[in-house]
Amino acid sequence: MNGEKIKSILQSKPTGQQCSAQGWVRTFRANRFIALNDGSTIENLQCVVDFEQLDESVLKQITTGAALHLQGELVESQGSGQKVELQVEEITVLGSSDPESYPIQPKKHSLEFLREKAHLRVRTATFSAVMRVRSALSFAVHQFFQDEGFFYVNTPIVTGSDAEGAGEMFRVSTLDPKNPPLNEEGNTDFKQDFFGKETNLTVSGQLEAEAYALALGDVYTFGPTFRAENSNTTRHLAEFWMIEPEMAFYDLNDNMDLAEKFITSVLRHVLKACEKDLKFLDERFAKEESSKPQLQRSSMGLLEKIEFVVHNDFKRLTYTEAIEILKNSKPNKKKKFQYPVNEWGIDLQSEHERYLVEKHFNCPVILYDYPANIKAFYMRRNEDGKTVRAMDILFPGIGEIVGGSQREERLEVLEERIKEMNIDAEELWWYLDLRRFGSVPHSGFGLGFERLVQFTTGMGNIRDVIPFPRTPQNAAF
Repeated sequence: MNGEKIKSILQSKPTGQQCSAQGWVRTFRANRFIALNDGSTIENLQCVVDFEQLDESVLKQITTGAALHLQGELVESQGSGQKVELQVEEITVLGSSDPESYPIQPKKHSLEFLREKAHLRVRTATFSAVMRVRSALSFAVHQFFQDEGFFYVNTPIVTGSDAEGAGEMFRVSTLDPKNPPLNEEGNTDFKQDFFGKETNLTVSGQLEAEAYALALGDVYTFGPTFRAENSNTTRHLAEFWMIEPEMAFYDLNDNMDLAEKFITSVLRHVLKACEKDLKFLDERFAKEESSKPQLQRSSMGLLEKIEFVVHNDFKRLTYTEAIEILKNSKPNKKKKFQYPVNEWGIDLQSEHERYLVEKHFNCPVILYDYPANIKAFYMRRNEDGKTVRAMDILFPGIGEIVGGSQREERLEVLEERIKEMNIDAEELWWYLDLRRFGSVPHSGFGLGFERLVQFTTGMGNIRDVIPFPRTPQNAAF
């Protein structure tokens, strides 16, 4: 029963050969034309059927969403849009079909509605395109690092440390939530828990990846991470995937070089591998933008933004230089920024980052040497005592997409920093050991995979670029 993929069929020459195809009905019209799609491509295969010769019971089952196996002759298409079509000679309906209750009809559905049907939304043109792009990006990530000689490391999902110091973590426990054991202080006694201590779902694989970088040289993680942040914005998920390379003997400049090479490489790959999907998503993006107020519209199309990144060198400047540019910018002087820039040390917002990329430099930007008090404890302190060797890559449309740093390899400085930030040094004994035994300069960065997919597909809500989004009050499917 295994038929040929529709992607391959549409690339065939109409030589009159027999062909079999299978997939799901996107539309059928005029009791004659079936648009069949099997997920291998954005395009549908037009199948021409003489319904008058069909049994009425079969005809009733050929509805939107029905799964079919079709056999027939591949011929030159009489219509526009594709080279070939299938003249159907035999139809097999696979499984059951309920046209009255199938929720994905051939009309425009809101994204909010489709999120409630996450198990079926991938059958739409938009979501199938997004997920094919996601798959291509995932492949490109692994291909890049493998070609660069990196080793893939699977870091723990259950952890006893908080890499970010955020405290917004999901607890992992087998204790009875109604009647947990208590210690002498009257608090939950996690020594009686499964792992003998309080544990959580990881927010990052970075710390463990550092341990492996200081033995294998260059490593990367690419896995799920979790944040228990009660946020319902279009940019936050409770479960998401992180790409985190760590490299021994890399300083900050090496780190920036690698990050720029990496991100342009994966985008070049997807431009080539997903040409038709991206063209469709580019057209969709243009329609979505045209419905917005003029001041809220993107200054670039979707494909234009991707090519903007691929074909422009990244501008590098310090945080201090960026602050001076922003302070003296017209939007800041005319109070157009929602968050005014008036002093050194503030945490830059998306509007500031986008101004630097889209207006001032007109190219992707890498900012580095950030104030220590707005960055994590593990970033290498500069000699000025005020800044750390951190870097962020800024893109059009979204602002920051990559964050990284040279890591603090000096034991005494790291211990001092941990103390300053009131972090429990005993929990990080093994991390400090890495500085005691054979410490070397090393660096790394993190990239939220869904943010990369969101940038590449033009989807406005991050919940629409992951198969089954996990957000506050939502763990369906």
